[in-house]
Amino acid sequence: MSAVLGFVQGVAEFLPISSSGHLTLLQHFFGMEEPDNLFNILLHFATLMAVCVYYIQDVLEMIVEFFRGIAAVFSRNPSRGHPPEARRLVFLIIVGTLPLFVVLLVKDYVEALGSNPVFVSCALLVTGCILFFSDRMSGGRKNARSATVKDVLLVGLAQGCATIPGLSRSGCTISAGVAVGFDRKFAVRYSFLMSLPAVLGATILEVKDVLGAEGGLPEGVLPKYLLGMVIAGVVGYFAIRLVNLLADKGKFGAFAYYCWAAGLISLVLILLKATFVAAPAV
Repeated sequence: MSAVLGFVQGVAEFLPISSSGHLTLLQHFFGMEEPDNLFNILLHFATLMAVCVYYIQDVLEMIVEFFRGIAAVFSRNPSRGHPPEARRLVFLIIVGTLPLFVVLLVKDYVEALGSNPVFVSCALLVTGCILFFSDRMSGGRKNARSATVKDVLLVGLAQGCATIPGLSRSGCTISAGVAVGFDRKFAVRYSFLMSLPAVLGATILEVKDVLGAEGGLPEGVLPKYLLGMVIAGVVGYFAIRLVNLLADKGKFGAFAYYCWAAGLISLVLILLKATFVAAPAV
């Protein structure tokens, strides 16, 4: 089961099809057990590492420029002219992450929606519409040097909306980036790099809470956890490559049709199940 959950996490976290939505529907239709909190956190951490490996040069440059930027603020002789691209990208990611703090105010309500398969199915239909129209946008030429604060706040707002189960984070943020005029390659790159502080922060906070509540790592689960993490990380890496390839060519249409099919089939099955359960015995 850990291998299946790792595969689902790796694929659906990056492909624009909603990992949370798929997990909810798998639990509803196949009785798949929900991963415990710690395992769920570790799976997300594994996909975070996939982003770091794929964008290793960006990540290393951003770390260096983050500290150089801090040093420049307190320097008596601040540098003139435009900052390096990596430092500019750090700034854009920080600004784009800000809308997530608003989501914290409705966190419990959003989590409650995630347990409703009807809502999740409808959200998948919405994801399909977002991808369909995104596929027909020409995109722009904006990159890390030309993107504005307003642009990244709108993309960050899309990321906040995508905390709703069934809405794809990557689908919403990449589509929002294309809508505000990002170059398609930069829209994908920014979308995945913007996920790093949010996932890392959540991982640190939730691991602390979970381990504190459970008194440490449960006995005998380490091999299961490691297997799921490795599969999630490896599959996630190749999923990132696929998204980059398809987004560059404007080929998100296939994912739109998939989300529509998944949402409609789920709604039909839920309706049939409810009909048979409600039907009186003859």
